[in-house]
Amino acid sequence: MSAADAAPDEGVSAMAPESDLRVGLVGAGIAASRTPAMHVAEGQAQGLNYRYDLIDTDVLGIGAAELPALLHRLQAEGYAGVNVTYPWKRAALAHADRIADSARAVGATNTLVFAADGVTAHNTDYSGFAESFRQGRGTYPVGTALLLGAGGAGGAVAQALLDNGVDHLAIHDTDLSAAVTLAKATAARLGAGRVRVAVDLPADAAGADLIVNATPVGMAKLPGCPLDPALLSPHHLVAEIVYFPLETAFLAQARRLGCATIDGSGMAIHQAAAAFSLFTGLTPDLNRMRATFDAFH
Repeated sequence: MSAADAAPDEGVSAMAPESDLRVGLVGAGIAASRTPAMHVAEGQAQGLNYRYDLIDTDVLGIGAAELPALLHRLQAEGYAGVNVTYPWKRAALAHADRIADSARAVGATNTLVFAADGVTAHNTDYSGFAESFRQGRGTYPVGTALLLGAGGAGGAVAQALLDNGVDHLAIHDTDLSAAVTLAKATAARLGAGRVRVAVDLPADAAGADLIVNATPVGMAKLPGCPLDPALLSPHHLVAEIVYFPLETAFLAQARRLGCATIDGSGMAIHQAAAAFSLFTGLTPDLNRMRATFDAFH
């Protein structure tokens, strides 16, 4: 994949612009999300009557067994599509009639586009993180990286890292089987030798130029650090995908130690912009979306 994945996937047509559009975000513990504000403000700026709903599965009491019925209901109610976040990015693939290249490579979706001829699963996390990483790393060396988290977001981050300057990637997850599965899938796409499972976390952290948190740990819903801060040192570049709160405990600890850091805002803005394009067929104004994001403290 490349930065081109920020646009609608080749061979998958975006929806035509409509004056009235209803979309939403499906996830657990998402009350603090800034995504609705970015979408709504951009839609209004482009002349749309744009509605973006938070569909919190914790609030609704919905588990994995009820997810298919929820997605079917949203489609039947006239939603143009939904974004999907933790913990449903892999499970939501089953709702798709078509899987775009971006979602297929990652094995997860964060954007479902509903149309008369079916549902298409996309993944804008890949392009969102790739753009944030390219802008945030500067000239920092990133030859070796440690990825924390092998879930739906972790899959996107792994692909983006290896496509954008990282030569060797170690993947850690508290669920060892998830790390093994992601390492195998990534190696199958990129070839053996560049990705492996992190089996000695202290050693893998010490040898990494870059450490990325792609777990939900640090969210308002799941506070804490995904890695013992004692394993961080000033030579690390530390990146985060969590953005609510923007200053996670992980980033705060890294900054206290003098680490260079990349917060989750860039990924949040770029993935939202790509999803907006998929939902509307329009090109969003990134500066305007960032201004909306930054207006929330």
